[in-house]
Amino acid sequence: MKTKENVIIKVEKNSIAEELGIEPGDILKAVNGKPVQDVFDYRYLINDEYIELTIKTKQGGECIAEVEKEYYEDLGIVFESGLMDDAKSCRNNCIFCFIDQLPKGMRDTLYFKDDDSRLSFLQGNYVTLTNMKDDELNRVIYYHLSPINVSVHTTDMELRKKMLKNRFADKLMVYLDRLAEANIEMNFQIVLCRNINDGSVLEKSISDLSKYYPHAKSLSVVPIGLTRYRDGLYPMEPFDRQSCMDVIELITRWQKKLKKEIGSAFVFIADEFYITAGAEFPPCEEYEDFPQIENGVGMISLMRQEFNDCLRNLMPCEIVKEVSVATGEAAYSFIKELCETLEDKFSGLKINVYMIKNEFFGGKISVSGLLTGRDIVTQLKGKRIGEYLCLPKNLLRSGETVLLDDMDLKDIEKLLDTKIRITGESGSDFIKTIIDNGGKL
Repeated sequence: MKTKENVIIKVEKNSIAEELGIEPGDILKAVNGKPVQDVFDYRYLINDEYIELTIKTKQGGECIAEVEKEYYEDLGIVFESGLMDDAKSCRNNCIFCFIDQLPKGMRDTLYFKDDDSRLSFLQGNYVTLTNMKDDELNRVIYYHLSPINVSVHTTDMELRKKMLKNRFADKLMVYLDRLAEANIEMNFQIVLCRNINDGSVLEKSISDLSKYYPHAKSLSVVPIGLTRYRDGLYPMEPFDRQSCMDVIELITRWQKKLKKEIGSAFVFIADEFYITAGAEFPPCEEYEDFPQIENGVGMISLMRQEFNDCLRNLMPCEIVKEVSVATGEAAYSFIKELCETLEDKFSGLKINVYMIKNEFFGGKISVSGLLTGRDIVTQLKGKRIGEYLCLPKNLLRSGETVLLDDMDLKDIEKLLDTKIRITGESGSDFIKTIIDNGGKL
């Protein structure tokens, strides 16, 4: 039973809510007399030409506001919680969980494990479905919450129970069947653990999950991330060059098979496998419409193509300036290659490319998105920076200027005595940030 109130924190200007006199601090009690459990109830209930809102004012009174509007017209209300409810925490104890590998003393929000299907729809989070009861599954189907991203890990249900350490983890296929029957679009993910769910187990998972196509659009295979904070946790072996090559060979073979059978490669490999293997990245067309780009699948291929497309449209000229770029170990060679290409194109341009080793998390963590401010500062202190330092956007919490260790960009600027510019995720944004102070070509 929900106990959290739907507190309004903002009313959009020139909106219906502003016309009604609704104010921040007011509380939405009901729509058309029906209590609002979460954002999906709210969105469903307000889709009408006439609705009644029960509002508890911040002064303590209660009133009913009558609204006449276009069917899909929004009211212009922003709530304290995006879900209008508490996020559901994960009930699993996965042997590969990254959060269990975090050091102590970080901000509390980093230790919260969500497993909420609503966040899958709203933010693209992956959920295991072990947290889902039948009535919740019915709500997903009723509201047609699509797409939903599912962390599968394996279709061997006995192994899945062991990997998730949850005896209810074997209900997965029943839920997937129901979602497919309801035409809910799905994307799947497998966190691959060496000598656990790879090899023949992975082959079975790909075979089983591909049968959900076209309701299931894609499957990504990503390697487990291993930090140095694994004392007392399940023993894990990191992927090395040969084991990554084995994964690439297996999945490439399945991609060719599935293209013939269903018309789609369906299963896609995370960039980290190619980096560790030292293998050539596939061309962009092999990623189809990049269904799992946010999961680190195809990012380098896409960025290279965007970079080359943008560079072809630029005339060689003299740009006399020195700047620096910092990146993680995984992307260093790629970023270095792009920067050398820019230096060849524009005479007078000097780009210092610095590889930041992840001392904070240690282990085998080498991606740029998990770098911390303190590692950047420590490793760049005293180095030549030039006019400004370029850092990748994926370092930051969404919409903020804070890194994982709560260090703000302003703190880094002060400690390194330099200006910072954030490079966008596209190849063209990367070029703009480096060669033009204003970010425009």
